[in-house]
Amino acid sequence: MPRDNDDPTVTARRLFEEALAAYGAGGPQRALDLLREALEVAEDGDQELRDRIFCNACSVALELGDRSCASSSELKRILMRTREPETAYLASYNAARRYELDRDLHHALFYAGIARDRAVHAERHDWLGYSYNLIANLQLADSDFGGACLHYELALEQMSSDPGVERALILDNLGYCRFVQGRHHEGFSLLFECLRTLRRFGAERFEARPRLSLSYGYLEAGRHDRALRHGERCLVLAEHHDDEETIKNAHFLLGEIHSQLGEEVPARRHFDWLQRRYCPEAPHLTDLLLAVDVCNLI
Repeated sequence: MPRDNDDPTVTARRLFEEALAAYGAGGPQRALDLLREALEVAEDGDQELRDRIFCNACSVALELGDRSCASSSELKRILMRTREPETAYLASYNAARRYELDRDLHHALFYAGIARDRAVHAERHDWLGYSYNLIANLQLADSDFGGACLHYELALEQMSSDPGVERALILDNLGYCRFVQGRHHEGFSLLFECLRTLRRFGAERFEARPRLSLSYGYLEAGRHDRALRHGERCLVLAEHHDDEETIKNAHFLLGEIHSQLGEEVPARRHFDWLQRRYCPEAPHLTDLLLAVDVCNLI
């Protein structure tokens, strides 16, 4: 691999800048490849630069669903030794995301709190918005809907009021929480604003989850026809974009909608898919799902 004047720091910086440019151009996988290349070069160079590259590589890898780069122990070591505000923020934020993926909500919330504090200290509204959103996601996973709503609202306050994909995704989660709280009118308003924004930006790959939320909201409101329409559209989009978690939840929800309508054949088809995919050793699972309300499993 050619290096700039055989200086590992210069080469690593060049690769790092190329990676940032690639990510900005919509190429996260190319960015990750360049960041990994930069890490190899930076082994012999500036430790602070290597830490920054590592944290950025973790961010992109986690976005792509790859946990192999994001070592929580290494991130914690970086957090302890770095003096750079951005590196400290990224280290704590990525540690929280890593623990979130491992379903360790206690440690995830701890490091998300550190990320929030680092953002406040650095006076970075964007970092603070991301931190509040992460805290809200963790509270949502823990069924703390009141806390999640509070932090989603705080995240929105820190972001530009201009519509964008990141803002739209927060609106989706906040809308779902409003449905759970029985505040259906607010939930529908937030979800439709989310979908309008995603369409405006051509971000179809993000549409599946707000469709799932809308399907859930309409089911809660007793509008089975609309719940079914959004649920079916959600499943098509999730399958097209290989979003396994949303595919699973769509089958749960569609099975419940058909079950409530008394349509056992399509309900059984969705629950059979879940049984074969996730519990092949439990052939009676379909009958159990037909007998209970599965909305609380989503």
